[in-house]
Amino acid sequence: MLSVYSIEQNEQWDTIVRSFPNYDVYYLSGYVKAFKIHGDGEPLLFFYEDRETRGINVVMKRDIAMDSHFIGKLTQGQFFDFSTPYGYGGWLIEGASDEVLCAYEKWCEKNNVISEIVRFHPVLENYVFSVSDYEIVCLGKTVTIDLASPETIWNNLTSKNRNMIRKAKKSGIEIYNGRYPEIFDIFQNIYNETMKRDQARTYYFFEEKFYNSILKDLPQNAQVFYAVLDDQVIAASIFLTANCKMNYHLSGSLKEYSHYAPSNLLLYKASLWGSANGYRTLYLGGGVGGGEDSLFAFKKSFSRQDDLKNFYIGKKTFNQEKYDEIVNMRLVLPESGFFPKYRA
Repeated sequence: MLSVYSIEQNEQWDTIVRSFPNYDVYYLSGYVKAFKIHGDGEPLLFFYEDRETRGINVVMKRDIAMDSHFIGKLTQGQFFDFSTPYGYGGWLIEGASDEVLCAYEKWCEKNNVISEIVRFHPVLENYVFSVSDYEIVCLGKTVTIDLASPETIWNNLTSKNRNMIRKAKKSGIEIYNGRYPEIFDIFQNIYNETMKRDQARTYYFFEEKFYNSILKDLPQNAQVFYAVLDDQVIAASIFLTANCKMNYHLSGSLKEYSHYAPSNLLLYKASLWGSANGYRTLYLGGGVGGGEDSLFAFKKSFSRQDDLKNFYIGKKTFNQEKYDEIVNMRLVLPESGFFPKYRA
């Protein structure tokens, strides 16, 4: 039987999610609530259960008529698509996946869901549950730090990274962590400066109410680690934690202090904290768009292991006829592999 839960049913939602032994923070109601506030859509939890099989999937339900390309062209509340919440998700299934995906597809067809784009969780490697029903694409490699012990963490650092960490320490940088309104305000300012410097899209500039939601709705799962030099915060990162897993979520730093390597020391200290508090992995992610760029190289300097996790996405069309019809409503489409194509 397939059940669907809204964000207003957050207690039931989280009870179900936490009953799965391999869940991560991205499935919790408090996580997706922040992205509802950000305007990413309506969060839904799908829960399938019968005598032999259980499964969960978290999606953001988006009204296609609200997309800027279709304002005034489609009736609101008529056609929808699904996207994984910012970060990672996809089905987690105990048992055979066939019945789960069949019931899910029927629900989507009945409720005018046209397509779904999924960003599978690299650490959980849960793309395996959907290979029979989705078009699976590998976008690149990602990095995970093994938090087994302080010795393991140090031994997996490249020699250059160790030297950068020593330099940061010698410069007098101190690393702290906590969760209180002021540090989230400071983080927002540093992060926004970083996004401006990187010429990031408007989407990546989150408003204060977004950060307030993270602070309020993830009380046990989110905190800021920050680097201080001469009483000034010069770098900061939000880390998310759940079920023995740490995740490097959002990060920023002041350019004029980059030569001190505060981010290197911050990640190292956060890793030590995770190890001391029972976490097994710290997921760093990969490069921009899955590429092996300078960001990927920085993350890779924290892990000499060759066992990099692949980042997979999944594409699914539930109503091909309507999908093609909506694509054809776009008079001009950029050449790209973007999915769904009508949102390119």
